[in-house]
Amino acid sequence: MEYKCIKCGRRESVTTRKPKCDCGGLWTLDYTPPKFDLEKVDRQEWSLFRYRAFMALDGDAWRDITLGEGMTPIVRLNENVLLKMDYFMPTLSFKDRGAAVLVAHAKAIGVDKVVQDSSGNAGNAVAAYCARAGIGCEIFVPEGTSPKKIDMIRAHGAVCTVVPGSRDHCADVCRAKVTEEGVYYANHVYNPFFYEGTKTYIYEVFEQLGRIPRHLVIPVGNGTLFLGAMKALEELEASGCIETFPQIIALQSEKCDPLLQAAEQGLDRPAPVNPTPTLAEGIAIGQPMRGAEILAYAKKHAVRFVHAPEERILEARADLAKRGIYIEHTTAANYAAYRRYCELYGPTPDTLITMCGAGLKSDH
Repeated sequence: MEYKCIKCGRRESVTTRKPKCDCGGLWTLDYTPPKFDLEKVDRQEWSLFRYRAFMALDGDAWRDITLGEGMTPIVRLNENVLLKMDYFMPTLSFKDRGAAVLVAHAKAIGVDKVVQDSSGNAGNAVAAYCARAGIGCEIFVPEGTSPKKIDMIRAHGAVCTVVPGSRDHCADVCRAKVTEEGVYYANHVYNPFFYEGTKTYIYEVFEQLGRIPRHLVIPVGNGTLFLGAMKALEELEASGCIETFPQIIALQSEKCDPLLQAAEQGLDRPAPVNPTPTLAEGIAIGQPMRGAEILAYAKKHAVRFVHAPEERILEARADLAKRGIYIEHTTAANYAAYRRYCELYGPTPDTLITMCGAGLKSDH
């Protein structure tokens, strides 16, 4: 198992502290898991590490890191919609999937301090797992981040630095520190071990339902869930577990939609946009660093992009709350986008929507 640069193809040991290749390209993992088989799932392990036979992992470091993340329930909303309750996680968001694996890797290679930039959820997850691992942590968040997310990050003992300006500027500030000080960049976009965690979302769905629903609604900002899900779906298809690929419904904010615009224009890189404030802060990424990978998957698998109408996010949130589902604003955008998709394309039976963040995290 090695890193491989997506730009020049150079290989590097996964023990490297370099956040990316010297040419500027991001790392992917040169790792091919065995064919997926439910018989190889460790039914005695009640966390996402039950799927470790199909994950790139370094030894048993995960055993001291796991907080029981994963194995979230699937709840039926109505005759057409299932909800995957991924905010039932230790830090109340799906980002725990990736953080658990990334921090386990960092621990395995002897990292003692990390930095990361985040709109809140990923930073909170990394802070929690670093606390678990005894690794020092600093999280950079943009101004306007939910105060409750900042409080949670600091509660885990991490330094939380609030950066004026946009989410993309916040990332630039954090990456400058990585370059200047050489500290390990435990980032959910750059580090491919994160996707080894998010792909378990699909493994779980397949184990729980014995199939994959016909439609999957997935939010796309930096693409951490999208990329993990696409990797896992391709693995299931190659293993003969599924015969047809589901229709992926990828959503973006009306206020920040570089991937949607690129898909509509037939571009292979994110379109230039000028993001404006949105309630869907978790997907407000104007310059997704893995945008080319996301768009390549989208083209290969006929992914449909759709906007989450800004004026309907709070309405969607309120409607789900009345059904006992209390979610944050970005998660409500998933449901708002699903409704918009139905208006555009008609009824979508057998749809799974991710409920990726808890409501208390965005009450501000």
